[in-house]
Amino acid sequence: MVSALPGREPLLRALIDICGPDFAREAAAADMVAGHLASFVAAPATTRAVTDTLRLAAERGLAVLPRGAGSKIDWGTPPLGIDLLLDTGRLDGIWDHRPQELTAQVAAGTAVRAVQAALALRGQRLAVDPPSQTATIGGMLAVNESGPLRHRYGTPAAQVDRIAYVDSGGEPGESDGDNGRPGIAEVSGVIVSAVLRLQPLPAARRWVVLPVSTPLQVHHQVATTLAERVTPSAIEVDLPVPAGGRMTAQPAGAMAVLLEGEQAEVVARAEQLARALEGTATVSPTAPRWWGRYPFGPDDVALRIAVPVADLHAAVYALRDVAGIPVPVRGSAGMGTVHAVLPGTLAPERVEGILDAVRGVLLARGGRCVVIAAPPAISTVVAMAGRRDFF
Repeated sequence: MVSALPGREPLLRALIDICGPDFAREAAAADMVAGHLASFVAAPATTRAVTDTLRLAAERGLAVLPRGAGSKIDWGTPPLGIDLLLDTGRLDGIWDHRPQELTAQVAAGTAVRAVQAALALRGQRLAVDPPSQTATIGGMLAVNESGPLRHRYGTPAAQVDRIAYVDSGGEPGESDGDNGRPGIAEVSGVIVSAVLRLQPLPAARRWVVLPVSTPLQVHHQVATTLAERVTPSAIEVDLPVPAGGRMTAQPAGAMAVLLEGEQAEVVARAEQLARALEGTATVSPTAPRWWGRYPFGPDDVALRIAVPVADLHAAVYALRDVAGIPVPVRGSAGMGTVHAVLPGTLAPERVEGILDAVRGVLLARGGRCVVIAAPPAISTVVAMAGRRDFF
């Protein structure tokens, strides 16, 4: 840790020499990560500056943590300590956009929303929709953050041709999993840019929305949707807690299916699916308010459950039975991957007990359950998701 080393002021001056006088500083209260306060914050603007920063850190034995918008910085196993936060905000921009080849190179600190807005002007998009509203390209790729579009297009990692990065020793490299190079999950360092594969922007979108109240009902409706072969781009479910927190009440949840394509055929497919789902299914040109949003907040324990689609309802029932409290669930019913929420006020031992019991149920079904985020009092005690758990 840098606080135990002499030369704090010379180290700050060295960071300023690399990044500029306005872009290296001592950390402040806003730079806290999982209960740890960093010593310094540096914001290099170029790959060369990232290289020089990481080489300096390696020479001084500093613990470095990259930070984009910070929307997921508390996810996963918390760091033992942080000497330097490497802010990627100045690694910003889109270049080498090749519309005919459906590719573009994007700097890691660029906001995903800004990328989508720029690409839309050319009738294209990146087929990702991370729920973190301020997510950057680098942050999204670092934890493979997926939204509803994963159902049709795969994870963000699946949209990558190659990634440029600088490893923890300050050596630049490329990653794509081909030609013997490491995949994204193996990258240890700072992502500086990525060459991304693009998709044409769909002419029309329709959401078919159906009220649901139980995991078993969702199971049946997902099976019906898949049997209709309407090529959904996403199938999402939202099962909130019962009104008033009563375990005996059936919550007013919803399942929503996104269809995309040309105007006429999307409308036809949406009407076909609405008829097949029967009940009170409706068709809308806008997404439900909960669509593409996490069900948890910073004070919650956020679980990620991944299980074969056919067993998702059993996994949710098992979690609710073991927890003995209302557990909201939201996520990809069509992929068998959802997020569930436990109160952040639970004792760490209680969280561990719930996890052990649920994992026992999932083991026989080829599923898994990991804690992706939790308050420091819990994240420093229970086993949190590791980097590989996000891929």
